[in-house]
Amino acid sequence: METGKSNLEYEDFNDQNQDEEVKATCFSPAWIIMGRTTVGVILFGVLLSFFTAVTTIKERDVDIYSFHINSTVTSRYAVTVITSRVANRLNESKEVHFQVKIPKNAFISKFRMTIEGKTYDGVVKEKKEAQQQYSRAVSRGESAGMVSSVGRTLEEFKTSVTVAAFSKVTFELTYEELLQRRLGKYQLLINAQPMQPVADFKIDVYVHESPGISLLEVKGGLNTNELANAVTTTRSGTEAWVNFYPTREQQTKCDVCGENGLNGDLIIMYDVDRPNPSGELQASDGYFVHYFAPTDIPRIPKNVVFVIDRSGSMSGRKIQQTREALLKILGDLAEDDYFGLITFDDRIEVWNPELLQATERNLKTAKDFVRQIKDNGYTNINAAALKGVEMINKHPREGSASILILLTDGAPNRGESDPTKIQANVKEAIGGKFPLYCLGFGFDVNFDFLNKMALENHGRARRIYEDSDADLQLQGFYEEVAVPLLTGVQLNYTGSSNVTQTRFSHYYNGSEIVVAGQITDNSLETFQAEVIAVSKNSRVTYQDSVFMKDIAGVLPQHEHFTQRLWAYLTVKQLLEKEMTLNGEEKEAARKEILDLSLKYEFVTPLTSMVVTKPEGEETQVAHKPKEGEKAKRMPQRPAWANTLHLSGRLASHSGQKGIGSYSYGGLSHSYNDFSHRPYTRKKTSRKTSQSQTPTTPPPVIGVRFLISSLDQPKPVCYDLPAASKLRLLTDPSSDFSMNGELSTKGFNQIALHYKTDYSLMLNTSHILYHDGLNDVMFLWGQEPSKHETDSVSLILRIEDVDVTMGTVRVVLFRHKKDGEMFLWPAVQQQPNHVGIQGIFGKNNLEYEELPGSVIKIKDQDVKATWSTATDYRRSSAPVLGCWLVPYKSVLQGELSDFTVSQL
Repeated sequence: METGKSNLEYEDFNDQNQDEEVKATCFSPAWIIMGRTTVGVILFGVLLSFFTAVTTIKERDVDIYSFHINSTVTSRYAVTVITSRVANRLNESKEVHFQVKIPKNAFISKFRMTIEGKTYDGVVKEKKEAQQQYSRAVSRGESAGMVSSVGRTLEEFKTSVTVAAFSKVTFELTYEELLQRRLGKYQLLINAQPMQPVADFKIDVYVHESPGISLLEVKGGLNTNELANAVTTTRSGTEAWVNFYPTREQQTKCDVCGENGLNGDLIIMYDVDRPNPSGELQASDGYFVHYFAPTDIPRIPKNVVFVIDRSGSMSGRKIQQTREALLKILGDLAEDDYFGLITFDDRIEVWNPELLQATERNLKTAKDFVRQIKDNGYTNINAAALKGVEMINKHPREGSASILILLTDGAPNRGESDPTKIQANVKEAIGGKFPLYCLGFGFDVNFDFLNKMALENHGRARRIYEDSDADLQLQGFYEEVAVPLLTGVQLNYTGSSNVTQTRFSHYYNGSEIVVAGQITDNSLETFQAEVIAVSKNSRVTYQDSVFMKDIAGVLPQHEHFTQRLWAYLTVKQLLEKEMTLNGEEKEAARKEILDLSLKYEFVTPLTSMVVTKPEGEETQVAHKPKEGEKAKRMPQRPAWANTLHLSGRLASHSGQKGIGSYSYGGLSHSYNDFSHRPYTRKKTSRKTSQSQTPTTPPPVIGVRFLISSLDQPKPVCYDLPAASKLRLLTDPSSDFSMNGELSTKGFNQIALHYKTDYSLMLNTSHILYHDGLNDVMFLWGQEPSKHETDSVSLILRIEDVDVTMGTVRVVLFRHKKDGEMFLWPAVQQQPNHVGIQGIFGKNNLEYEELPGSVIKIKDQDVKATWSTATDYRRSSAPVLGCWLVPYKSVLQGELSDFTVSQL
């Protein structure tokens, strides 16, 4: 059989072996490919190892052929899964590394490696037990996985495994975190550094917030001008989606890219609606969570004292940045605030012996004092801190909130230098009356000492990193505590136990108080929450309740998430509390932390995750570092220690597949496998996510389309008649076009053309690809596979095809509704210039809502109806609320302008 020539590389995701026995086995009726006059059919995607193709992609010895990050946020609780699939393309064994960065605030809760059809899951154990297992592994010359601190906000997880010739491995890491509200926004940080360009690279983020999402922003190094077109967003009521699908070419040509691909952060920032001043109370499965963040209350004037280290170690840039930050902070004080300044080395200098009001005159003299701060001498933290406490205590003021802020870069070495005694002195002097915040400048500081002293006095410690923006870090911290709104906050819950922290000295504007616990009284008709606090002028009380009978009706994606959130928050707070305890109380707290960490499989400072094979083979241990702890040097692995060695044989197909999974020649992989977390979002038939109640919508005549953009809180939708052949997307500059034929539900055919050589035709039964020389047919539902050249990439999955042609990346889904199959394209990446044409080229629609169900589009007032539409751009096909308008107002043209005679 003559195969002809082709410039396309074909690869399925199955494990491969290149020996003659396997080649002979592969040559079967499972696939046929012929010359350009004959169409071949691939049924199971077996690797065309003997296909005489001319490959134009330069293969790497170790190829990361798939890298996915999937993050699901449910009521501020984020579960993120990183999945990396790697192939060794050499004819010899090779060590393969998995190295990712995760937020410091997160707990790893799952790690697994899938090798040769077998999955090796990490097991969370007490650190002592894990250390013993690790030590035995090291004595055998084996390697260890590890977690270490990297920079300000990230920890690095890394491990390695020896992979046999022509074999593959899949790594999957899951971590969980409760997003904190700072300066009025929650922040989900996702780091992407796959170590090489990856054709099948994507980040998918889904956010669900019951009150509604009021703000959505995407920032970070991965949202720069070069990559902005790779980010797509949809926001509708209680839900939001953010997707990042850069092409392989983009991954090498942006500000944070290079030959090794992406290296940067994607930061999703959002906030929620707050219709109820008493907060948001949720309950399910015997647990509750209460989010409290009132906004419509007056600020409380504050008394703030800054205690600043000016010792010799603060010389140079540190003292200069401290001066600059203080000048900016003083300029931000409100006129009804009172403040004081103390500088110290081995001597104490006070700007004024009493707190002064932040008048223009006082601020001017204070700034002159700050400009004269010079470094000199040793460090007497004890005397300086006690002086600050004395100044605040001498200035009691009704209806105000007091704050003490200490900045130092070293350890105490003059006066009282015993950290334990200093902590006791400061705690006794403050007497629980106001919080102490400690800022540790750099890594020479005794951060544990500062952290404990702050926690004992209802405050927090923050590390200030020695960098060009240290002054901005100082200002940023101050902004978080600049506007106190409530003091003496006490939260009470009826019929509950094992409740997290319920007393808070201060509540600041832009922050949020989160409390979780167990509901123990099953006889309650309503579960009630009460908040008592002191505002500027009076004592205030907030109350909220939830009907217990409504709890049973929660959506599947919300089940059990409150329990894991409670466990996470309990462990976090116990870790802080444990630092301040001694003796039996300390041991009791450590036991509770350990028990919860083991039950919920969290990697915490008291536990480690062990990934092991049978005795005599690889063992890997992951530890969580302390703040500022640097990675320990691991024993070097001997060259002979070929542990976790893969045989490289093709696994036989059993023909059986588990629900929600697929098999890569014996390698078992899961799509977003959250089976251990039932609260993760599932495809369900549910009401619209939009908080606004839809009016009775007119019947859908034809097919309904959605347009959404980052800057618009609600999508716009419009209807087009069925049986139309439409121009979907055309880019004349790159010679790309995509057309489609509408059926009653979606598209029954879609055609993509690129330059003169490439075309892709899809219908609901098969996919036909032409590469310039050969035609190849794929069937929907076949084993996943990947096929690519320099400028074209096809990634075939069970029910979608991910296509990159030049600068355009589009995912084509196959859906089924009412027994009818249809297709739908989701454009994930396209050039951003005026030459783009087609109905999917209108991706940046801006409009203004006007009274009376009218929206303004391009200076035109358009009558709109609040309706719903199914978002077929996602595999889950969620139903979203949208403004239904005539298609002419969106497309800015007649239907004939977007009609083609042939696909």
